[in-house]
Amino acid sequence: MTDKRGFGHIDTWVFDLDNTLYPHHVNLWQQVDGRIRDFVAHQLKVDPAEAFRIQKDYYRRYGTTMRGMMTEHGVSPDDFLAYVHDIDHSPLEPNPAMGQALAKLPGRKLILTNASVAHAEKVLERLALGVTFDGVFDIISAEFEPKPARQTYRRFLDLHEVDAERAAMFEDLARNLAIPHEFGMTTVLVVPDGTQKVVREAWEMEGRDAPHVDHVTDDLTGFLAQLAKS
Repeated sequence: MTDKRGFGHIDTWVFDLDNTLYPHHVNLWQQVDGRIRDFVAHQLKVDPAEAFRIQKDYYRRYGTTMRGMMTEHGVSPDDFLAYVHDIDHSPLEPNPAMGQALAKLPGRKLILTNASVAHAEKVLERLALGVTFDGVFDIISAEFEPKPARQTYRRFLDLHEVDAERAAMFEDLARNLAIPHEFGMTTVLVVPDGTQKVVREAWEMEGRDAPHVDHVTDDLTGFLAQLAKS
């Protein structure tokens, strides 16, 4: 096995949004998940159980359910995003400790998400992290090609002029770290802390021992705080 990559050379810090910058058990993503199921059921005129099956099938095969609905059924991405992100963001609470740790890290901090800028801004506002980040690359910037598509990471790197070999990527899905690692990024997998029950697909929990995962943490705030001290 090759040596795990470190952080001493990093000047750009890249973060996924949902289930990465806040804990999985907060229940925010479960709200989105439920609205995706409802959207699929309404659009395809199927019952909730069938909608759930289609939702998860498209999520795994296309990267997002939205991409599957666009490809298979010609659904408008704008309609999809507006509906599924119409949620209650109040379960999120400010995380000043994370803000302090991020502020101490050298270089830029960027968001790379399969969600929309509007949703990202609401999340960052609730976490009191909005001023901490220098930009958001969302699914619209990606031309609706979600992670883990290779071209999405390339668009991100080019648009924000990021040197992949001087960047670190933080994600809650191991499969979304494969291409960043291939490009030269230091990769960190953020996993549930194990103290509270979370609902995830079995495949979403896989990959923490994959060679493209350099580091694993169940406490992102603590992990960043340690990096800030080093």
